[in-house]
Amino acid sequence: MEIFFSPELMHQHFQILNVVDSKENAVGNVAFMFDEKKIYVYGIVEEEGVTENFRSIVTPYIKGIASAHPDLEVYSCLYVGCKKISVNTEDEEKEQKKEG
Repeated sequence: MEIFFSPELMHQHFQILNVVDSKENAVGNVAFMFDEKKIYVYGIVEEEGVTENFRSIVTPYIKGIASAHPDLEVYSCLYVGCKKISVNTEDEEKEQKKEG
C-alpha cells in the first residue's frame, strides 16, 4: 500500500500531517512540534506492512526540517502498527538486537 502526507494543520510551533492511502483514507498521522532548541516528531500508522513506505516519506521530511533549522535537535518517536521504528536503520538494528 502506498501512503502519502496530507497536511491537516500548520502553525508556527507545530505541524500535523495525516498519513493517507491512495484512496485518501487516513491511516495515521505525524506531528512536528517546535521548541526553542528542539524539534519533536511523533507519528503513528495503523497499518502494518508499510514500515518502509512510512520511513521513506518521513525521513526526507525530517531531514528537510532539520536542515532548515540546523541549530535544533530532533527527537522522534514513530510507530507502524504497534512496533516502534527509527528513521536511522542502524539504531533500529541495535534496538532489535537488545530485544531479541
